Amino acid sequence: MVKDQFSHVSAWVFDLDNTLYPPHARLFDQIEIRMTNWVMQELGVDRHEADRLRQHYWKTYGTTLAGLMREHGVDPAPYLHDVHDISMEHLEVDPALADHIRSLPGRKIVYTNGSAPYAERVLAARGLAGLFDAIYGVEHANFHPKPDRAAFDAVFARDGLTPEVAAMFEDDPRNLAVPHDLGMRTVHVAPAAAPAVHIHHHTDNLTTFLRQLVDAACPDDTKD
Repeated sequence: MVKDQFSHVSAWVFDLDNTLYPPHARLFDQIEIRMTNWVMQELGVDRHEADRLRQHYWKTYGTTLAGLMREHGVDPAPYLHDVHDISMEHLEVDPALADHIRSLPGRKIVYTNGSAPYAERVLAARGLAGLFDAIYGVEHANFHPKPDRAAFDAVFARDGLTPEVAAMFEDDPRNLAVPHDLGMRTVHVAPAAAPAVHIHHHTDNLTTFLRQLVDAACPDDTKD
């Protein structure tokens, strides 16, 4: 059973965007528009070039912010505030997900490439506020983004997390490579699987997957 493969886990690390809420909420569509506008204004380029640069930064550095900082020396604080100033109206409260997270044994944290204040707004809109022992944003990783090893090292050291007894839930398969190498159990949360040696499990429904971990009697209706 899937539950047996998590019997050693006492620390649970959750990504935020498209992990603790489903992709169909399309929050990142709003963020991408604001990121493109920021690049246009900061670098004085048109929309087409701004979109090209964002793709370049994401592929090369992991996030748009990392590229802006490394190639242009952009101050991250106003950027993070501006791009995350979005509407949460498309998010729905998920009582079942909240119950399953609450029932997980041990420490529970959120770690996102966004900012911690933005994460807190998302969690509140999903009915997940108060369930986590800590919330970490890119600012807690010295603005190094996942998938950089330095980012994970900074956040996990700050938290005192022991990777060998931890699990990581994440929608971007790139961001599970380092957790796997550190000895964590890895779960890819996405509509489609991306088979790789560093991914132990895949699910297209986090609520259903977590139900298996807290209730052995439920049917096995996830992919793994």
